[in-house]
Amino acid sequence: MMPSDLVISDARLPDGRRVRVSVAAGVIAAIDDAGTAEPAAPAPTTRIDAQGMLLLPGFVEGHTHLDKTWTGLPWMENESGLGIAERAAYEREVEARIAYPVAERAGRLIEQMLANGSTRIRTHVDIAPGDGLQRLHGMLAAREKYRDVAEIQIVAFPQMGVMKHAGMLDLLDAALADGADVLGGIDPATIDGDVSGQLDALFALAGRRNVGLDFHLHTQGTLGIHELEQVAARTRAACMQGRVVASHAHGLGTSAPEVQAATAEKLAAAGVAVCTYAPGWLAPPPLALLHAAGVAVFAGSDNVRDAWQPYGTGDMLERAWIVAYRSAFRRDSEFRFAFDMCTGLGAKACGFAGYGMAAGDRADFVLLESENVPEAICTRPQRRWVIQHGRVVARDGRFLGTDPLQEST
Repeated sequence: MMPSDLVISDARLPDGRRVRVSVAAGVIAAIDDAGTAEPAAPAPTTRIDAQGMLLLPGFVEGHTHLDKTWTGLPWMENESGLGIAERAAYEREVEARIAYPVAERAGRLIEQMLANGSTRIRTHVDIAPGDGLQRLHGMLAAREKYRDVAEIQIVAFPQMGVMKHAGMLDLLDAALADGADVLGGIDPATIDGDVSGQLDALFALAGRRNVGLDFHLHTQGTLGIHELEQVAARTRAACMQGRVVASHAHGLGTSAPEVQAATAEKLAAAGVAVCTYAPGWLAPPPLALLHAAGVAVFAGSDNVRDAWQPYGTGDMLERAWIVAYRSAFRRDSEFRFAFDMCTGLGAKACGFAGYGMAAGDRADFVLLESENVPEAICTRPQRRWVIQHGRVVARDGRFLGTDPLQEST
């Protein structure tokens, strides 16, 4: 019998069952009832007595900007304007003044996210005029540093638009060649003023590079709905179902119920997912309606402590709380849905493989003291253990370093 690398005994699953989980070679080997006899085998390298703690899958950070954060710095005063160009200019001015390299800033937030239980992260990285690929290369360095403790996807994100800048498509192509995993887009109507031009160009590039697409869509109302419909139509035409994300999708939150329902059907038919950070300044997308229609809906922190907004901690359990609060959820089933948006639904939409809580899935876990998922969202207790690929990477809310630990307790 293959020896276990890790055994977690007396853990409580979300359904209330007390179990023993055995892990071998970084994946779940078996989940047995807590009272069953342990098979004869060499002693595991690591043993954790959960003492009835709640065992959850590792959280999925579905949308963030690791290259932008000021996490780890003193409070940064911000009186910048609200427009995208104004905030981007202020961001660059601050970066020049504080000399906080992308690899370092990203690393600080990765460690914080891991301590909070996120083992898989999708981050957008600015590809903008004047930057070249500098920010991408910093993010690639951070990904390499943390490769043994976190799985990180990188989206090449054209923050300032695509068609309005000569050479931007070539720069995005170069970003994909250098290691970005996904191609991004942004507000084709309001930033580029050319919906067909941007979408046609990006879908063509994604097809050539065989990568997925993730669009920032902030446009509200009828024009925002038009953008969503055009993304859905091109996704179907390109046979890219399941590989395209509409992040934010503010057009949905600002439209009438009948428009929301019709658009949800189109997105579901095209296999376009929707990601939200549940904004506080306007209505979020109708998440339950989208989910019922068959749209993959998931969540992310978006910006964390940067020039764009001062909020956020990189804690996806907190994000589940924000999603629930902004959506007026109150039933336990709704809280479980909000949690799914920060775990399994995010993994599916982003294409993180081997995710789940069954034999054969990768052993990414969070242990915390809570009775069930709804209580965990409402109280957000400290993460007692965070395990990534079968190894302990954080303990009692503290990241343990880039060399995953093996220990017994």
